[in-house]
Amino acid sequence: MSEASTKTDYSDVVPHPSATVILLRDRASVVEVLLLRRSEKISTHGGYWVFPGGRVDDEDRGDPPDAYASARNAAVREVAEESGLEIAREALVPVSRWVTPPVMPKRFDTWFFIAGASDASVEVDGGEIDLHRWITPGRALSEFQAKELQLTPPTFVTLTMLEQFGSVDTALTTIGARDLEEFLPRIERFEGGACALYHGDAGYEAGDVEASGARHRLWFLEDGWRYERDES
Repeated sequence: MSEASTKTDYSDVVPHPSATVILLRDRASVVEVLLLRRSEKISTHGGYWVFPGGRVDDEDRGDPPDAYASARNAAVREVAEESGLEIAREALVPVSRWVTPPVMPKRFDTWFFIAGASDASVEVDGGEIDLHRWITPGRALSEFQAKELQLTPPTFVTLTMLEQFGSVDTALTTIGARDLEEFLPRIERFEGGACALYHGDAGYEAGDVEASGARHRLWFLEDGWRYERDES
């Protein structure tokens, strides 16, 4: 596969610390996740459906500063601001850490947490966030592939991972027993699409999408996206 364009390097841009929370609830023998739609007026991912979250602010940082503690503080604050829901810091289970690749001019270092949600009503602010939905991961992915809603790659990969769980307790227990997974995507473009290679993929270090071996990647193709993971 040949390169379609020259890569731009923004490796000198320091990723801004951020936090995201995946809120789950049990409904009729299925797990639903809370997605919020960002206002189309916002320049970054306007109109996209996302998990509650945002940047780490000065008020979130302790003394001495700690990246993990700051992200947890930001997660609690952002959930309250964007959805009106209250969650405890102790309820947050770390899932992953995503760092925007250096081909993007706006870069973020985002901690993803997961937590069970209360039965309280969601109240969006009507500004940055204009709509909310409780939806199963599978339904969200189907609507995305049908171009009925927009998702970012980290949201797409996370929803794909969540499809396997039949209850909130199972999700929290299983994820809580895993090591934190870190994602620093390596984007390789070719005629007809692109591919994000993640740690653990046989082609990650060399940036070779045709390398044989383990697979951990997200394909961006004309007929849709496909997350591929095979550690054998």
